[in-house]
Amino acid sequence: MGDLLKGISSFRGAVFPNHQALYRKLAEEGQQPQALMISCADSRVMPETITQSGPGELFVCRNAGNIVPPFSTANGGVSSAIEYAVVALGVRDVIVCGHSDCGAMKGLCHPDLLKPMPNVAAWLKHSHAAHSIVCEAYPSDLSERQRIRAIAMENVVVQLDHLRTHPSVAAKLATNDITLHGWFFDIQTGEVLVYDGAAARFTEIHEDRPLPVGVTGRGRPHVIPQAGE
Repeated sequence: MGDLLKGISSFRGAVFPNHQALYRKLAEEGQQPQALMISCADSRVMPETITQSGPGELFVCRNAGNIVPPFSTANGGVSSAIEYAVVALGVRDVIVCGHSDCGAMKGLCHPDLLKPMPNVAAWLKHSHAAHSIVCEAYPSDLSERQRIRAIAMENVVVQLDHLRTHPSVAAKLATNDITLHGWFFDIQTGEVLVYDGAAARFTEIHEDRPLPVGVTGRGRPHVIPQAGE
């Protein structure tokens, strides 16, 4: 706690004065974040640092395993954050960001580690599909590190699928007003890989090329035939 208190003191004395006008504007006019990022609660993964975002630019929801539970009638913090970001704040981009060396993904591989943590074990049921995909569709001779990395990446894709079950997201996708992104942060190298939904793979970012996206809107739906059709 001593280090945290020193940090607060440093922020108040050295950082805040240089950004006081910005904070005053945010307090008076409210926030208008560019995107919602759903990332892992891992202390090594800092969304604002990775994206170099300033105050008011990024709406962040963090949890163990960067999980998005499928929509249900049961209320939850992640679901509420998604709904608020999409409906109230009008974000046009939602990012699910996984990472290397993820403890949650290790827990999927070693269920015994989760015995003293029943809530974590129950939470990770939303990632079982990612574990199953790697067990069934990937080579059996993967190293432990490769397996965990593969599960973490597949987990990002699974959570993108879960996002689409949320009514607020589904409605915006139908009107082409939102885009879903899957990212993977490598802690050791600092590299961010982006999921290309069209190619079904993660790829490197190239500043001279358009950013691949995970899921794009499909435009206004035309399921019901128009008059005369």
